[in-house]
Amino acid sequence: MQNLENCPGIKVGGYNVNSIRYADDTVLIAENKDDLQKLLNIVEEESRKKGLDLNSKKTEVMVISRKQEPPKCDIFINDAKLKQQDKFKYLGTIITSDGRNNNEIAARIAHAKTSFQKMRAVLTNKHISIQTRKRVLQCYIEPILLYGCEAWTISKQMEAKLEATEMWFLRRMLRISWTERKSNETVLIEANSRRSLIKTIRKSQATFLGHVMRREKLEHLVTTGKLDGKRGRGKQREKNDGWTKALAGIWKFDRDNDSYRTSGVMEKHDRRRFKAWHWMMMMIYICKRTRQPLRCEE
Repeated sequence: MQNLENCPGIKVGGYNVNSIRYADDTVLIAENKDDLQKLLNIVEEESRKKGLDLNSKKTEVMVISRKQEPPKCDIFINDAKLKQQDKFKYLGTIITSDGRNNNEIAARIAHAKTSFQKMRAVLTNKHISIQTRKRVLQCYIEPILLYGCEAWTISKQMEAKLEATEMWFLRRMLRISWTERKSNETVLIEANSRRSLIKTIRKSQATFLGHVMRREKLEHLVTTGKLDGKRGRGKQREKNDGWTKALAGIWKFDRDNDSYRTSGVMEKHDRRRFKAWHWMMMMIYICKRTRQPLRCEE
């Protein structure tokens, strides 16, 4: 793999990235078909020197593109053409050619519901208190649902599906049928609970962001670096602004905490100024970590 360092890949923040390696799982990255074929040839040649062979049946190609139909990419190993996929699973996460997380989130929801059904005898047992069952749900089911959520870019549609999944769990734990026509607010009151799934995801994303900014490794480079080239035509895709939204939601101003108050009763404009100052301090901290200039808009 050392021979790949000088090979062309994708420029991110001025650095060349052409491979991602985790144990024996390797991803080769290039901007075009010729560069990708060159990378694969080097890996194949070096592997042959060590007595290793690349399995063409287990090696796949995928093109990340905004187009509805990704361009064709013909890559070969020993004259064997590799299969081009629209999606594949890498380290337990589904990667799709459109670069979105919709398929991954839908798969996580399906896995979580399957696991819930396997533990149905416990989770729907009325002889066990609802608080205990919620803790079991949080311990055994939520980790399956939220695997890899730190890297999700959640659209409004997928956020609604996640919230619906959260209510799906509670309704079955309380054995509430849809024919009873109970609202979600009523179900939450009966379960002595509140919606917390989206907040948990945002908190995980904010925690992961802290690790990324402190380590300053490949994740930091991808998060803060810029790609060479121009933006495509049309509306820009939704970015993972969940990082900043998560910080804004978790580090929100606590009006009930005296340590955050000034003396006396804070007026409305004072609270607004304090919240603006609090948000500015957070952004300055992040910009110091990322070494990015702070841009303020009126």
